[in-house]
Amino acid sequence: MQNPLCRLDANIEAAYPADSNSRDSNNAQSQQHAAPLTHETREVAMRLQALGRAVLIASAVAGGAQSGCLFSQAIAQTPAARSLPVFEVDAAWPKVPAKWKLGDASSFAVDAQDNIWLLHRPRTLKDPDFAMAAPPVMVFDPAGNNIKAWGGDGNGYEWPQREHGIHIDYKGFVWLGGNSCPTNGLPRLKPVADDQLLKFTQNGKFVLQIGRSNQSKGNADTQNLHRPADVWVHPQSNELYVSDGYGNHRVIVFDADTGAYKRMWGAFGNKPVDDDHCEIVRPSFNEPQGPSNFSIVHSIRVANSDGMVYVADRENRRVQMFLPDGTFVKQLIRTQTPFAANLAFSPDREQQFLYVGSGKNITVVDRKTLDVVGAIEPAGIIGGGHLIQTDSKGNIYIAQTTRGMQKLTFKGMSTASR
Repeated sequence: MQNPLCRLDANIEAAYPADSNSRDSNNAQSQQHAAPLTHETREVAMRLQALGRAVLIASAVAGGAQSGCLFSQAIAQTPAARSLPVFEVDAAWPKVPAKWKLGDASSFAVDAQDNIWLLHRPRTLKDPDFAMAAPPVMVFDPAGNNIKAWGGDGNGYEWPQREHGIHIDYKGFVWLGGNSCPTNGLPRLKPVADDQLLKFTQNGKFVLQIGRSNQSKGNADTQNLHRPADVWVHPQSNELYVSDGYGNHRVIVFDADTGAYKRMWGAFGNKPVDDDHCEIVRPSFNEPQGPSNFSIVHSIRVANSDGMVYVADRENRRVQMFLPDGTFVKQLIRTQTPFAANLAFSPDREQQFLYVGSGKNITVVDRKTLDVVGAIEPAGIIGGGHLIQTDSKGNIYIAQTTRGMQKLTFKGMSTASR
């Protein structure tokens, strides 16, 4: 007698066929735990959740080897030619005013006019350059001209000691945070933890602060962050997703208007476990799937079309994919090389590519299947970046901290073998 779960899977497959770019089961670099979800299957899965979806999927995976259920069956396909993006380094970008010096370039954001927002670390400048330090938020137009600069200490908010991530949301607000640790001993920094996120208008007017400096009580704390690395606001839900980050090891979600806490989760959708230390700890990679806890949750992106959440777990060298409620879908892990420092989407409507910072280059990943389909490594690239961002034309902006920053100009698409 056929397993009823298999009949359920068959019905879903019949009604909503799997994406034509389903994963190759022989892809040794990709550790994936569920069948690819198209937009339609995701919607079905979300409806099933209220009826015990997690139990159904767990049972299907457990019995899949004998039953051939959809949730446990990889669809093998012959690799096909695929059009991939091509880039060129723009050595003339940006144009920094001569009166200013920039510290370590930490992160980029892009607004609706394709202006490029840089968050850098003025306090990393050494004397005598420190006297010429530019404000931490620098804004450049698409041609690379500086059009605005602001930021730093002010009334009513706690500016981070060590600037880290910046994001412009769909309403035009500017979000930023830091990752300072009290015992890092860096010059010019107060010995406190950056446990807050700040929200400003584009002219630098303070709007909202979530969390307080040096007040984190660990991963269970819903009021404070703990050295958050990156943020992303999802327009359809108006939710602020935070990769929190260096001190904590979780994804945490807030209302983007009020800052009210909504939910959180850790690696594989597990409860995040406290493991707080300033030094970066690199795992041994003894487990094929990696540790059950996040390490440094370094970057986060949420897809517009289907709400899928992508998390760069940097030291564990993996990208994990989740439903918006924190249900784990699959992961891509590559332990043989530095991987998953950062994330960015290609700007097409479906955001078909997920760009993943990978040491010397940027790995091109199929967003829906998490298959690796190519790499971006034009002549002169400074590396895969600390944090990266794309604009509406497809250009990539790399913030590489001590190695500076760079624009990769999108030159079109080229057919390459997968």
